[in-house]
Amino acid sequence: MHVCLIVPGPLATVTGGHTYDRRMADGLRALGHTVQVAEIGGRLPDPDQAAIYTARTAWAALPPDCVKLIDGLALPAFDGLPLHRVTALIHHSASMETGVPDEVAQRLRTSETAMYRDMARLVTTSDQTAETLAKEFGVRPDRIEVIIPGIDVLPRSTGSAGPGCNILAVGALIPRKGHDVLMRALSRLFDLDWRLTIAGAADRDPLHAAGLRRLADELHIAQRVRFTEIPTEPLWADTDLFALTSYFEGYGVAIAEAMRRGIPVAVTNVGAVPALVGPEAGIVCAPGDLEQYSKALRRLIFDRDLRRAMSDVALEAGQMLPSWNAQAERLAAVLSA
Repeated sequence: MHVCLIVPGPLATVTGGHTYDRRMADGLRALGHTVQVAEIGGRLPDPDQAAIYTARTAWAALPPDCVKLIDGLALPAFDGLPLHRVTALIHHSASMETGVPDEVAQRLRTSETAMYRDMARLVTTSDQTAETLAKEFGVRPDRIEVIIPGIDVLPRSTGSAGPGCNILAVGALIPRKGHDVLMRALSRLFDLDWRLTIAGAADRDPLHAAGLRRLADELHIAQRVRFTEIPTEPLWADTDLFALTSYFEGYGVAIAEAMRRGIPVAVTNVGAVPALVGPEAGIVCAPGDLEQYSKALRRLIFDRDLRRAMSDVALEAGQMLPSWNAQAERLAAVLSA
């Protein structure tokens, strides 16, 4: 099978969606399939002329006999093209991206609804996203396949073993990830010993990324907050608590990785997250609820015994998640059907 995978570039970007696309491409190759990747430049998911041009250029270059697989965040750039033999890979609807103006969201929603209707099938990364596609976009359930992200065999994180609490947040520096809420919540806990690392790409929304750095200064926590592009293995190993205050998650790849490593989590109850995180593996709060989240963080940062107990539960739950190889096999079966 020759698969043509089209993604919002670059594929090397470290985000949940890009990780899924990259690992599925690697998995399909390991199964003996050919995978050709085309990266779409320009502004996405609300495509500018550069995105539309690169999308059409990539489309024109596709071999006629390849199996076409398009990442949902790149999909709006293909509006108007014949998509009846295309499979879409939907992490979440582009129209639901936080920070998109209402008029843009409505335009994207109209475009996506029409494109979803015309496509051969849709692959989603969670049951919750599949339900949204069926209920809000009118996609027939029999045309939707759910293939959640896989997980690697990962070492258990040892934590900092220090008097303070090392907190890690992993996610692109975009409004949907709610990093500003996390920083505001932590700024209230000036009496506790904590340090925060935010690992995520800044190039998707440079203005928002710069605003997050300014916010750290304004909140007088810049000395405790570090920004980095990639969550390295030593960084994961030294983490005591994983925190992410997203307004929406299609699945939560970084959250799953934290649990697989036995790291307790402090997250928001959006998308598939409540199903992924049990009540004894961490705390789950409403998105944007600064008061509740700050109180929950105080308890976790202060109580090392509680974190240790949650770590054991998170580790056990993380071991039950499927491997990337198994999920790539499922995707191959869907694409070849």
